[in-house]
Amino acid sequence: MTSRESRAPATIYLVATTGHPNYGDELIAATWLKYLARTAPDSEIWLDCPNPGPSEVLLGHLHPNLRITDTFWRLCWEAPSGEPWEVASFVQHAINDPGMAPRWTAGIELAARVDLVHLIGGGFVNGIWPRHIGLPAAAVAAVRRSGGRAVMTGQGLWPVIDEAQALLRSLVAQFEIVDVRDEPSGGLLHSSEKVECTGDDLFFGIEPGLFRGDDLREVMICVQSDLLDVTVPALAGFLLDTLREWGVSPEQVGFVEGIPRVDREVFMLVEHALPGARFYPFSEIMDNGLPAAAGQRWLSTRFHMHLMAAAAGARGVAVSINSGYYTNKHRSLIDRGSGWGLSEGLQVPAMPSEGGFIPSILQDLQEGKAALARRIYGN
Repeated sequence: MTSRESRAPATIYLVATTGHPNYGDELIAATWLKYLARTAPDSEIWLDCPNPGPSEVLLGHLHPNLRITDTFWRLCWEAPSGEPWEVASFVQHAINDPGMAPRWTAGIELAARVDLVHLIGGGFVNGIWPRHIGLPAAAVAAVRRSGGRAVMTGQGLWPVIDEAQALLRSLVAQFEIVDVRDEPSGGLLHSSEKVECTGDDLFFGIEPGLFRGDDLREVMICVQSDLLDVTVPALAGFLLDTLREWGVSPEQVGFVEGIPRVDREVFMLVEHALPGARFYPFSEIMDNGLPAAAGQRWLSTRFHMHLMAAAAGARGVAVSINSGYYTNKHRSLIDRGSGWGLSEGLQVPAMPSEGGFIPSILQDLQEGKAALARRIYGN
């Protein structure tokens, strides 16, 4: 190991999608910040995200030298159109010539001196949000100026429109380490031998403090109202039909909120049919932990609720509400051993009788992420 690899970078630039807020995105960022607080407490850490204010409140205490900005995201939004090639071109030109985006010159010059740019995990660089292709473009342009390194971990890059696939492959090829969370994302980058697939970054952050042990319900629900291929009323009807088929009484049921308000809409439609059901808001989950434990039965459209509940040993069914995005995400967990079923097309599923990650499998997934972190940060 060289001296450069054996010490933590002096200046680390994390790129994330925090502050919306979103349960999975916040926990992934928290995972890396906690890791760097242990292994690189003296490094200067910058978190580039779309919502710096809420991110500061949620995450600002997790590293002693953390500062938060939104430069890369601003450049993506500033591009003259949302067409991926045009976004990537504009962002790279702006990094090289800050006069093209003078309102963010200070942030650009900061990014152009960092030692490491790290796109941390999540599913935010893909065709659903085409402007976000500017994020890897900004990373490669910044390290080209600084002489530093660019890495990405736990990325969900699929789906991508056909005409942008070659562009994404070209950008990713300029990263020193490329790690994705699912096989379709890896298949997209088939031309590169350096692509790894260690799964979602949140596997790295699973710890007892993220779960609560009190006030648990037997049947847990997380249903969203965004990114749907179906209507919200159709999802509400599916939920009531499923609970009826499973023979569940309302007082056994708990609802969890992964994104504030977005994951409350279905609950608001069905709460009168489920008197006594418990709602766990996002803020309570972040403060007290996820109410997940072995023996529970779960029904979740959210990917990270699937991951965390299965990690706690809960059995469950993942509900796919977006075939081009969420089906792939849920299958990546099922293929890795979550033990959950998958319901597609709002077909009422059978009650799950088994499930949850086997501890040895979960440990292997965590160790794979830990090894990747050591390779990136040299510790």
